[in-house]
Parts: sequence; structure tokens; C-alpha cells
Amino acid sequence: VCIHRVRSCSSIHFIKSKYVCVFDKSALKFSHQQRLFRTSAVSCGQIVQFKLSDIGEGITEVTVKEWYIKEGDSVSQFDSICEVQSDKASVTITSRYDGIIRKLHYNLDEIAYVGKPLVDIEIDASKGVAPEEDVVETPPMSHEEHTHQEIKGHKTLATPAVRRLAMENNIKLSEVVGTGKDNRILKEDILNYLAKQTGAILPPSPKAEIIPPLPKSEAVPAAAKDKAGKIPVPVSRPIVFSGKDKTEPVTGFHKAMVKTMSAALKIPHFGYCDEIDLTQLVQLREELKPLAQIRGVKLSFMPFFIKAASLGLLQYPILNASLDESCQNVTYKASHNIGVAMDTEQGLIVPNVKNVQVCSVFEIASELNRLQSLGSAGQLGTNDLTGGTFTLSNIGTIGGTYAKPVILPPEVAIGALGKIQVLPRFNGKGEVFKAQIMNVSWSADHRIIDGATMARFSNLWKSYLENPASMLLDLK
Repeated sequence: VCIHRVRSCSSIHFIKSKYVCVFDKSALKFSHQQRLFRTSAVSCGQIVQFKLSDIGEGITEVTVKEWYIKEGDSVSQFDSICEVQSDKASVTITSRYDGIIRKLHYNLDEIAYVGKPLVDIEIDASKGVAPEEDVVETPPMSHEEHTHQEIKGHKTLATPAVRRLAMENNIKLSEVVGTGKDNRILKEDILNYLAKQTGAILPPSPKAEIIPPLPKSEAVPAAAKDKAGKIPVPVSRPIVFSGKDKTEPVTGFHKAMVKTMSAALKIPHFGYCDEIDLTQLVQLREELKPLAQIRGVKLSFMPFFIKAASLGLLQYPILNASLDESCQNVTYKASHNIGVAMDTEQGLIVPNVKNVQVCSVFEIASELNRLQSLGSAGQLGTNDLTGGTFTLSNIGTIGGTYAKPVILPPEVAIGALGKIQVLPRFNGKGEVFKAQIMNVSWSADHRIIDGATMARFSNLWKSYLENPASMLLDLK
């Protein structure tokens, strides 16, 4: 019996009987325990190379902006690994495996290439390795949130935008029934779920903080405020005098601008300018601002400009079209995905509001709030920055009246909005009154758009803004 026990817990296959009599009971028991410890099964980890997969839009290289893990950290599936930035957007890469990080192949601000290893992960060999497929999510999801994204072991199908909408409203995707292809969860499914839970459709963006008005004792005098507004504030950036020229590669959004504007030079531009009397719109916005603020949305003039443009595009669809490279075919876009140029620390970006033709002014304002928040944080996704069909650039928020905007290919028209100024004008009776005037500068592709079409569109857009009540007749 003693020999049998020793055989079962060690690598010794033969022991003579004369050795067995040497062991006393306590010694044999101790030997048995040691053998069990030394020969217990040890799972050898397998190192797999987690490669950067194709993130779409023809992107072949990205810049590593931030690591969320370090060597030696344990990760689970869908845990955030790093944030990378292409020339189009910032994207968060998440893990496909459960394991331990053994090697980071790139340092911060280094260029990572699609198809090349990003990190090495040690996984449990007994669990096997699934075919490698990088998982891309925007924005990043924590491990706790990951448990909400699976149904019976299968990953829930939903776009990053839909996942973000669910996360912002604290919705488990496992509780939402998808109506898309292969049970994919669509934005409408999330909104319908919210409607059933709350009785109303919530805005897709997080509620903005409502700031109460300052007490009268703390209010800033109007004269001092006007004086301060006229003084330009210098941009506070560190000034370094090294005495040497410095050469840096063109990367990120600047690289995208070089590529896009080089393509734009092939388009024969023509310009058209006009001025808009926004006196009635200014009054209407002041009345609606408190209502929008109660709903958690900051209401600017831009949603009105965007909606008026969409109503005009319904009448002049050629301005919401694209021309192929051979200039043989014109594609009229069904959706009005109107882009808004934004000035950020990363450079000029142009996210767009999708399907404006079916959105209300409030919905447009809510989406703009979301895009501006993500743009300021440098977290806009590829879906937000692609697919635009028409663009408005509000240069007036910085200053200036007229501009010469450059068309963003493959679009065929763009408008630049100047600042709103209080200027004297004459009414129908010849009386001078104080008017809120804004100038607009249009650029259009003269290969398929003539000046008369651009002028008629501008006049229609102008009429909607000068008489906001007239928009009610055409709103859908």
C-alpha cells in the first residue's frame, strides 16, 4: 500500500521494498505531501500577438496616444488596451483575449501599422485561442460594462454610437431586442426602449449642467462685459526659443487636411455672398433657450442654420450630391448629413449631424452638444467624421464677416457664417432700426452647380432664418 501511494504522487516508477521499511509513518506522510505539491499540474501560458486590425476608411497607420495597460497587467475581453489616432478619428482598441500583458510593441506617439503586433498577451493554453480579430469600440467600455454586452456567450451586435447611447442612458444591451440584420441593435431600438421605460424619448447626449443665473450683486456690469468682449485674448501656449529649426512629421488631423485640401484644389470653386437679418431669430432663440436648458441642451444659432439648410436642400438636391472622379455620374444623397467645422487643439475637424431632414431643431442641438463635447476631448469616432453631404463653417464664433470656404470632397457646396453684428438698417417705411446682421459666404463646385442655383438656395435659406415662423410650414 505504501509503495502504491508513492507511485501515484511522484515520477518514481519502481521502489525496492528494502527502502520502504526505512520510512516511518510520519516521514512517509511528509514525503507524500511534498510529492503532491511538486507534481501538481501547471498550466503553461501561450503567448499570442494581438495585432492591430483594419479599422476601416483605408487607414493603414495610426498614432498611439495613450496606453490603458502596462506590462504585467491582467486584461479581460473588451477591456480597453489603448487609444490610437488616425488622420480621421480617435479610436479605442479593446482586447479580444483574457490574459496577462507581456509586451507593448509601441511607445506613446509612435506610429502603429495595421496588421502588425500591438501587444503580446499570455493566455491560458487550456482554453484555446480563437481566430484573431481585433475589437474596436468607441468610447472605451469598462470590464463591468462588458458583462452587459453579451447574450448567452455571443457578442451583441451594435455600432459604437449605439453602445455609447446605451451607456449614456444606463441601458443594458442584453435587455434590448435588436431589429436590424442578424438581430443587430439599432439606434431606434434604444430610443424605443427608452420610450417604454420613461414614456418619452430622451436626448442621445448627456445632459448639460444647468448653471443658475448669477445674483444681481454678482452680475457683471454690461459696460465692463462689452469692453472685455472687444479685447482679444491671446492663446496661452508655452513659447520655446531653442535657437534651432525643428522639423516634425505631418500627422493626425493635419495629415488628413493635407490630403483633403489637395483633392479640393481640383474643384473649380465659385463664391456667392449675402447678408442675413437675424433680428427675429435672435428673439426666438432667447425665448427658447430656457426651455432647452431645462431639457439639458445648450441651444445656439447653429441648429437653426442647419435645419434651414436641410429644408433648402429638399428644394435643391443638387447641392446635396457628389460627383465621381471621372465626372461622369452625379449621386444625389438621400440623407442630409450636414457637417459643422470645429476648431480643436488637434486641428480642424468636421463632424456631421446625420439625417437632419428627419430631425427637429432640438434633436439637432442635442447632437451638436454631443459632437462638441467629444470634439473638445478628442474622442470623435470615425462614424461622426465621415459620410458628410453638405457643410457649414461658423467662422463667426472666432471673428470675421466674409470668408472663402474650401469645398470638402466629395461634397459640392459649403457655407461660411460670419459673426452676428448689430448694425443700422432701414425698414419699409424708411426708418432706421437696429438689426442683427450676419454675412454668409458660399462656395460651390462650378462643374455641376451654376450661380443661379446657388443664389436661389441662399435666398430660400435666408428667408427661413429671417422669418423663422415660416419654417413651421415645411418642418417634418
